[in-house]
Formats: sequence, C-alpha cells, structure tokens
Amino acid sequence: MKAVLMDGFGGVEVLKVGELETPVPGEGQVLVKVYATTVNRPDLVQREGKYPPPPGDSEILGLEVAGTIEALGAGVAGWKVGDRVMSLVGGGAYAEYAVAYASHLMPIPEGMSFEEAACVCESYITAFSNLFMIGGLKDNNTTIIHGGGGGVNMAGVQLCKALVPNTKIIVTAHPSKIERVKGMGVDLVIDYTTTPDFAEAVKEFTNKKGADVILDHVGAKYLAPNMNSLAYAGRLVIIGIISGIKAELNLALMMVKRQQIIGSVLRSRPVKDKAAIVAEFTKTALPKFADRTIVPIIEQVFTIDQVVEAHRMMEEDKHFGKIVLKIQ
Repeated sequence: MKAVLMDGFGGVEVLKVGELETPVPGEGQVLVKVYATTVNRPDLVQREGKYPPPPGDSEILGLEVAGTIEALGAGVAGWKVGDRVMSLVGGGAYAEYAVAYASHLMPIPEGMSFEEAACVCESYITAFSNLFMIGGLKDNNTTIIHGGGGGVNMAGVQLCKALVPNTKIIVTAHPSKIERVKGMGVDLVIDYTTTPDFAEAVKEFTNKKGADVILDHVGAKYLAPNMNSLAYAGRLVIIGIISGIKAELNLALMMVKRQQIIGSVLRSRPVKDKAAIVAEFTKTALPKFADRTIVPIIEQVFTIDQVVEAHRMMEEDKHFGKIVLKIQ
C-alpha cells in the first residue's frame, strides 16, 4: 500500500511517500480503506521524535480515518465490508489502509463526504470529551476556548453552539483570525497578542463571575491567567503544553475558589475508555452532523503526495479549521 514514511525525525524534509505492506486486522479490529485523513498538531510533534505512538499502534502518522471497511477481524459484529466509517486510530492514518478497533468506529452520516468525515474524530471527540464529559460544561455556563482557528478549538465552539446554545463562549485568537472567529458566533474574542493576561477581560465580560470551564492547549504560560479567570468551582482542562510544562500555582486561590485543574490526553487512553467516549459522542453529538447543524470546517484539501505542504501549513499556523489529506 501507499503510505507516508519518515526518513528519521525532524522537519518536513523527513516526510516521503513510499510503499509498505498492508496491515492485517486483529481480534476486534477492522481494516479500513482510507479515503481521507487530517493533519493534527500531534503529527508534527511525532515527526520531530517527541510523541511516539502508544505500544502496539502503527508508527505511521495520522490519528483519524474516513473510508470504507475492507476486512473484518475476528469477533467483529455489527459492521460489514463496504460500510462507510470514520474512526480514531492510534496511528497509521497516512496510508491507503489502516487498522481500527471496531468499538471506535462511527458510521459516516448520509450526505457527508469522506473529507468532512475525516475531520470529526480527533478534533471533535477531543473537544467533546474534554468540555462536556470531563469539564462538565452545561447550558448557561461560560467557557473559554484558547487558540481560535485551530481544529480542536473551532470544534469546541461548534459543539457548544449546537449542544449548549445558551452557554457564553470566550475565545482567544491571533489577530489574523479574529474576524473569522467572530463569524462563528462566539460572545467575546480576545486578541492574545495584545492581551496575554486575559483574566481582566474575562472578569469584565462575566461581571466578575469568571468562566466555568476552560479548554487550554497552551500550558505553562496560561496557568496563572487561566486560574484567575476561573469561577468558583470552575474547571481548567489542560490538553496541551505548547508553552512549557512548568509554572507556579497559587494554591490558596485554588483552594478558596474550589477550582479544579484536570490534565487530559486522548491518544494513549485504553481501548475500552476510548470506546466509551466514542459511544457517548455517537449518541449525543453525531446527530448534529447528520442534520448538518455542525459542518466540519476545512481550510484546504491536499493529496497524500502533498503531505509536506500540508505539514508546512500547520507549522505556519495559516489554517482555520482542519487540513485534510486525501488518500484515495
């Protein structure tokens, strides 16, 4: 099969397209003929040698697939060859065929393209699980979602608009993306280049109450302003550490305000845990894709042979929404 290979670790120059043997599905798995996948920031970190796949998963890049079932492994029920599916994978998506657990599959809604379906699993499930299942976001709450324009961040905005329409949404964004973020219908956009300490803006907007849930991928640099922005009993869910891993924490403030800091990753979770998340997402959020209340935001579709250009776009942070790789 055709696949994206890496000549060691490093920059985009290590990526090349070559040939590998087609994988074989094991018990409880299916083989997916991949029509489309996406580029996610963890792919870049893995390419640099800093984010190895979980044990047993493919070392090929790529965390989500959309395609058709090519073959069933032992013990798989409820699916058949030819079904249109999308799925999380621990690795292996940058290839013509990938193995996925049957418990992680979701049916692609009628009318949704493979390119759109490829955008759903990693970003939307990440946003859904962390905002709602872990963060406990409810209607009439206030949430802060950092990094407007990114795939997970915009997925979070769309999910909030669809599932908790009375929730107030605050987004931090680069000035080049502010107008597009405003167009998503959020309640407040903060320019993080001119307002790195956003806590005062949040307090003013919320009449000093603060945010109930914050979804953060920035890490160390934002810890203090995040905690100062949280309401009483607010939850800070950290899903990334692009600014560093160490920061000082005012424990007294956290205790008095009964705040929670929760760390979260999706890729390395046990198969059973991811299956439970997928099941909840399928029940609660997937209908919003089926009726087109939520339509994935695609910046650009590249072919597998243009993988270097796709990674370069992600590195330069020029995208809004998802970067898609068309495989077939």
